[in-house]
Amino acid sequence: MTIATVARHAQVSRQTVSNVINAPHIVREETRQRVQDAIIALGYRANQAARQMRTGRSRLIAVRIEPTRDGINGSVLDRFLHGLTETAEVAGYRTMLYTAADPQREIATYDDLLGAYDLDGFVLTGTDHGDPRTAWLAARGVPFVTFGRPWDDPDAHCWVDVDGAEGTAQATRHLLTAGHRRIGWIGWPAGSGVGDDRRSGWRDTLREVDVDPTGLDRETADGIAEGEHTARDLLAAATPPTALVCASDSLALGALQAARAVEPPVSVIGFDDTPVAAAIGLTSVSQPLGDAAARCVDLLTAVLDGPRRTPAPVLLQPSLVLRHTA
Repeated sequence: MTIATVARHAQVSRQTVSNVINAPHIVREETRQRVQDAIIALGYRANQAARQMRTGRSRLIAVRIEPTRDGINGSVLDRFLHGLTETAEVAGYRTMLYTAADPQREIATYDDLLGAYDLDGFVLTGTDHGDPRTAWLAARGVPFVTFGRPWDDPDAHCWVDVDGAEGTAQATRHLLTAGHRRIGWIGWPAGSGVGDDRRSGWRDTLREVDVDPTGLDRETADGIAEGEHTARDLLAAATPPTALVCASDSLALGALQAARAVEPPVSVIGFDDTPVAAAIGLTSVSQPLGDAAARCVDLLTAVLDGPRRTPAPVLLQPSLVLRHTA
């Protein structure tokens, strides 16, 4: 079984088959699918060793598994990793997973992995201000793409992200349309790139309708217990909010327990649309994680194919999933 056999079966050139195997992002989707169908039908398997010698690539990329927290928001990265692994496989890459408790340990892991394996590149998650990981990789010329913006310099490297501000703006607009005016915010302490972005969508949307957000927000660490405690404090104010937008589903689940203890009940909206949120009927902002994973693979392969250019960043749009809690 050869590339020529696959080409005849798919009615394309041998070069097109080679492109589908080695650089699928440059092939039209319809043609790529036809070639992939032919590969499956014929049982063709590329000689990986020969291909690595020819292309200089291992077809291996690495991505971190984040530490387990409350079992709720961890499912967000699980969905991303699932999509990344599937998309990478279609593009002819394998995914290596590793763990690290913090950025410095992750950098140490980079050094170990690059010394032990012939990796093509990395997909990084969880970006923040002054991220030392991207600086370390860039200084050594290691290809990478991030799921998350470089918050200090949007043009520093190629990235894929979801517009968190738009997500919380959608949530706030929905509550305004439902008649709420005093809409509270429960989020993470200031300084988090993701957290500040999500907070800005709530704040700016209220200001657009001449509602002063002062005094309607609270900051706390992420977690169900933290969300409940913070919501109780916010709802105990002299003039409490009638609805809450939260930076995560963990915070929202805690806030929901506090909100159900007051009369009339307070509407609550979370962020990330985790399986737990779906199970209990919590309205939440959903991220297009499968699309984000696919675009990360597209950008990384583009970087590998053209190291002298930086592909344009990708900002994806979230959507509000309505359930009975809002």
